[in-house]
Amino acid sequence: MKIAVLYGGKSAEREVSLATGREMIQALQGLNHEVLGIDLTEQFFETLQSFQPDVVVIGLHGRFGEDGTVQGALELLGYPYVGSGVLASALAMDKFMTKNILAQAGIPVAKHVVVKQADSQALPSAFFEEIGTKLGWPLIIKPNREGSTIGLTLAHDISEAEHGLRLALRYDAQVLIEQYIKGTEVTVALTGDTNSPEVLGIIEIIPTAELYDYHSKYQTGGSQHIIPARLPKEQMELIELLAKKAYTAIQCMDYARIDFIVGAQGPIALEVNTLPGMTATSLVPDAAKAKGIEFPEFLFGLVQRAYQRSLHAQ
Repeated sequence: MKIAVLYGGKSAEREVSLATGREMIQALQGLNHEVLGIDLTEQFFETLQSFQPDVVVIGLHGRFGEDGTVQGALELLGYPYVGSGVLASALAMDKFMTKNILAQAGIPVAKHVVVKQADSQALPSAFFEEIGTKLGWPLIIKPNREGSTIGLTLAHDISEAEHGLRLALRYDAQVLIEQYIKGTEVTVALTGDTNSPEVLGIIEIIPTAELYDYHSKYQTGGSQHIIPARLPKEQMELIELLAKKAYTAIQCMDYARIDFIVGAQGPIALEVNTLPGMTATSLVPDAAKAKGIEFPEFLFGLVQRAYQRSLHAQ
């Protein structure tokens, strides 16, 4: 089979995407497929059309890759691809929209507000004092449309919050400020069709730092992954139910990862990742491996699913 792997690109998550792409290419080549890695540059269209792949695997992260733009381009060009479609990708990339949809589906989310760059200059000096009173300190401040915790700040006071807002605005014109919930961080790896997802595993994440940040995610030894999570059976069953509901509500396809924090009030959904990392330290490959599915087998299963879906659509 001819398989194109898109990776790199120009988002703030380029380095993560390069690592994901390399692992995907190596895994698929190891299964004796004809694989071409394509960095998402200006020559992307010409290279793709010259290669004429049977299926495209998207190893991109962040905007211009995970947000529906590339998915739309592939649909226009007529190439089957692995992963969620245009709408689900765009929704999940926008954390504020994701929270609204999850809340409407009856899935608990953290209290939050959004600040737009255009309004940030006119914020009153008492803004963060009011937000801190409303949501409680500390605050999580992050770009609304970025991933991998890039531009994220855990702010314990007004000074840190002001710095966090300036940092987040470097990456996006919208900033999400949300309630910090102390608890057990877990993520749910899922695979399957939109309306019938299967849970690969519920993973407990123990970062070495105070927060599950960029270093914790991508540096060897930055965090410990425990599969299955060490939670009571009733909570595990509830998290699985909520994760499946979230997968369907956002209309995910093929695979995704839903992040939760489990505090005193129970599981709270944090984010939906439609193109989660696929590196040696990533969570979805860990969950698949815990089920006895090695990474090359898991990835090619997704490729086969996308290819068969395209045949049925003809």
